[in-house]
Amino acid sequence: MTPATLASDITVLERGWLSSNNILVHAPDGASAVLVDSGHVNHAAQTEALVAHALRGARLERLLNTHLHSDHCGGNATLARAHAGLPIEVPPGPFDAVQRWDDVALSYAPTGQRCERFTASGVLRPGSRVTLGGRPWEVIAAPGHDPDAVMLFDARDGVLLSADALWQNGFGVVFPELEGVRAFDDVAAVLDLIERLPVAVVVPGHGAPFDDVAAALARARSRLAGFVADPARHTRHAAKVLMKYHLMEVGEEPLAELLAWCERTSLHRAMHASHGRGSLHEWTLGLVDDLVGVGALARIDDRIADA
Repeated sequence: MTPATLASDITVLERGWLSSNNILVHAPDGASAVLVDSGHVNHAAQTEALVAHALRGARLERLLNTHLHSDHCGGNATLARAHAGLPIEVPPGPFDAVQRWDDVALSYAPTGQRCERFTASGVLRPGSRVTLGGRPWEVIAAPGHDPDAVMLFDARDGVLLSADALWQNGFGVVFPELEGVRAFDDVAAVLDLIERLPVAVVVPGHGAPFDDVAAALARARSRLAGFVADPARHTRHAAKVLMKYHLMEVGEEPLAELLAWCERTSLHRAMHASHGRGSLHEWTLGLVDDLVGVGALARIDDRIADA
């Protein structure tokens, strides 16, 4: 199987890196569909329109979240308004935090990211199965990038919805490591698990579907080995990702405002405390210079813009 021959009942809405991909799995009779992940709040209106077009008049039956980082569930509230009574299911770990909307436990306050409040109606429990497209999909725990993340696997066609556990060229930032919780071993264990599954095609949380799973696993393991050997490298990478993501959210802002955002974002301060060199201000300026140097950000007079 190649990405071009994904089952006709699966629609992948590949998004930019601010928003995760959205995956629709249509019912056999075409009357309904289930959506996996809803992108970022900045793109919520666009997500609503894209999903409506892909539904082709069908009913949106359920919305499933692989994990609750802001780029995967930011469209939940908008879709819930557009589709009255829409059930939203999340991994069990953050379920209670969603119901009381604890933005610290949900990571939005520590990372300085935005997500509109929504309510969950059920859980995606690892080890269970959910019916999508008239067939069972396994719900598989995928800790590492996020301790509560799950993947979905269709054994019939070998389709893995891997979220941020495996991309074609790596995997998501290992956030627990930034908080002093060992999680690189979890990443390795999930990669081993994926290798043992009869995966024919991976639909990642970001980027195009791919079928060269062995090559992707090799690249991910190489990247992981580098982080294990030098945790400070991972921390610096994560700090740049956090800053780049913020600029994708806001577009551009004065350098002084960007530095102020970094310095009041608790995860950024924690990363500096664990592996930063020099003052927080100096370390942050160095990250900005690095991102501008590689073209990930642009400096326009006294402003910094996404590039």
